[in-house]
Amino acid sequence: MTLPPSSAQAVDRIPRLFFTILVNSLTASLTNNFVWFAVTFWVYLQTKSVVATSIMAGVYTGTVALSGFFLGSLVDRYPKKYAMLLSSGLTLLLYLLAAAIYLTTPAATLKDPSSIALWAFIILSLLGAIAGNIRSIALATVVTIFVPAEQRDRANGLVGTANGVSFLVASIFSGLAIGFIGMFWTLAVAIGLTAAVIAHLLTVAFPKQEITSTETKNDSIDIRGTIRAIQLIPGMFGLIFFNTINNFLGGVFMSLMDAYGLSLVSVQMWGILWGFLSLGFIFGGLAVARVGLGQKPLRTLFLANIAMWTVCVFFTIQASIILLATGMFIYLCLIPVVEAAEQTIIQKVIPPERQGRVFGFAQSIEQAASPLTALMIGPIAQLIFIPFMTTGAGVSLIGSWFGTGSDRGLALLFTLTGLIGLVITLLAIRSKAYRTLSSAY
Repeated sequence: MTLPPSSAQAVDRIPRLFFTILVNSLTASLTNNFVWFAVTFWVYLQTKSVVATSIMAGVYTGTVALSGFFLGSLVDRYPKKYAMLLSSGLTLLLYLLAAAIYLTTPAATLKDPSSIALWAFIILSLLGAIAGNIRSIALATVVTIFVPAEQRDRANGLVGTANGVSFLVASIFSGLAIGFIGMFWTLAVAIGLTAAVIAHLLTVAFPKQEITSTETKNDSIDIRGTIRAIQLIPGMFGLIFFNTINNFLGGVFMSLMDAYGLSLVSVQMWGILWGFLSLGFIFGGLAVARVGLGQKPLRTLFLANIAMWTVCVFFTIQASIILLATGMFIYLCLIPVVEAAEQTIIQKVIPPERQGRVFGFAQSIEQAASPLTALMIGPIAQLIFIPFMTTGAGVSLIGSWFGTGSDRGLALLFTLTGLIGLVITLLAIRSKAYRTLSSAY
């Protein structure tokens, strides 16, 4: 399928340099996702410990949340090419150290979930992947610097597409790599790809007009200055807070979706289905790249959220894998729209020399919701919703049409979460913060 003339011309106006940087960043992101997925699979196969993989997930999301403040400051203080090279250089070093631990540690030790060597290997791999966040923040600021303002929404859509491709390919090939070539060669592939990314980036000439900040030479993080910059834009804090609530609620689905899905289909079918569903990220990003976000990206963001939460109200209303898959696919298609809208708004209203810190600040605040959800939602589901739909009052109240059992307890939690998200979105779109930020944009 070819792009309509208007869309094709719009994409053509995005500088070729941006596409070069995007491909380089896609390779780096794919490598980091590949390693982290592979390490997670490998640790579980080695230790058979669900606790170990849960701790890994909590540490990963927590570290991402805490590191955004600092990584955003790095992006603002140094040229974007240097920031990206630093990102990949740190990743390469950490992967090499992880490989050294793997090679020098007895296999039996790496099977012990309490082993210091095992956790050193895990943490080095984790930090190697997280170092890639410097690049993702830098890429958002590159859009501001190198792409004309009227094309930034489409460029952000392409970034979303790249993220979707990275997630899809990494999720498929990480499992195959662990199964067929093992952990050592998985690391070897990652090290080779990271080195190739560095070598390619060294050949890319960045324009000299890119903006770096010199206002915080003695304060590498400068949270106060970042907060002041956000406060200068009426309603911006409201947008960040709104997205934080959305991440908190969305974490319910990510934390419990596997348990619910596996109650409907086999683990093999569930894995294949997720590979298909991941295409939603790609389609959503391509849709933004083709048609943009319209003249009012803030309105587009809220309309996308209304659609997402409406879907979430109904996609578990009955125990149907078709209903679940359809709803999840729509949900995943809309995520790149929401992310591109937020990025486009920040790129428009925040000064370029401050954008790295604002993107990092938003990442830290918004991602902090995920670990909280992971810690809270399991006990809530286990102690309240599952009993309610198995032996509690829910059986007689709604069991006749909603269904009963532990899986329907999870389904009820999903439905209520969708209703809460929908109500919050409808209230937010009528708020003063929405109107003031819309005027500022």
